Amino acid sequence: MAQLSTKIKLYCEANSKVADFQNNVILQDDSDGNGPYIKSWSIEGLAKPTDEQIASYETAGNTAESNAQALGNRVSEYPSLGDVVDAIFKKEAGDSTEFDALATARAAVKSKYPKG
Repeated sequence: MAQLSTKIKLYCEANSKVADFQNNVILQDDSDGNGPYIKSWSIEGLAKPTDEQIASYETAGNTAESNAQALGNRVSEYPSLGDVVDAIFKKEAGDSTEFDALATARAAVKSKYPKG
């Protein structure tokens, strides 16, 4: 189940607005078993979404969260920027061994963590 904040972010983006969760959208969870809710909404030119509108972003929210997780996993396993730069310079000098190995490793990481 997608987080409320993710669904609100998508709702705002679909309406060309930005949700700032410290200023114009405040969420709260009273730990009463009902989960988080919108405590305060002050996005100029955009009405607070109804429960139905929020629910309509469930699938897109799940996809967005899954993709964010995949990207985070990729970043943690990709080679460092320094290694990439070094491989590019070596390739430019005529030795593409490291560059080719990095390209292969990158492709393997992308396959390991596909986006939805």
